[in-house]
Amino acid sequence: MGRVQLALNVSDVDAAVAFYSRLFQAEPAKRRPGYANFAIADPPLKLVLIESAHAEARGSGTIGALNHLGVEVESTDEVGQATTRLAEAGLATAAEENTTCCYAVQDKVWVTDPDGAPWEVYTVLADAPAEVVTPGRVGESACCGSVVAADQPAAAGCC
Repeated sequence: MGRVQLALNVSDVDAAVAFYSRLFQAEPAKRRPGYANFAIADPPLKLVLIESAHAEARGSGTIGALNHLGVEVESTDEVGQATTRLAEAGLATAAEENTTCCYAVQDKVWVTDPDGAPWEVYTVLADAPAEVVTPGRVGESACCGSVVAADQPAAAGCC
């Protein structure tokens, strides 16, 4: 496996970047309006910050709340292996291929924990196309914008 991803909703991405830069002694790997991600070596962590000022639920932007979790892997093959392993373990999976989200083109598979927390296993294929101006997919206004029930896979996530 690769590294764990933690995606947090924040009220002020600039303040959050300043804090996490000091906390982890690292600068963001990617910055966009209302969005930042860190590729932290020690501890191995992908930290994603998503600015969300007025939303009410996970994935929609409760400030200070967990948005979603993930494990970044090196290849599409590893995403496929995770999809098979998770399905064989009896978990409902939702695979996405070549999806544009969080300013990157990705392959991924989603599962949801019993309390509704969405987890993704993903790989980044490329940087997002120039027309992507928000954390979400082309034409969407936000990343990870759907609320998912605990017994449903998180089919509209990102990062």
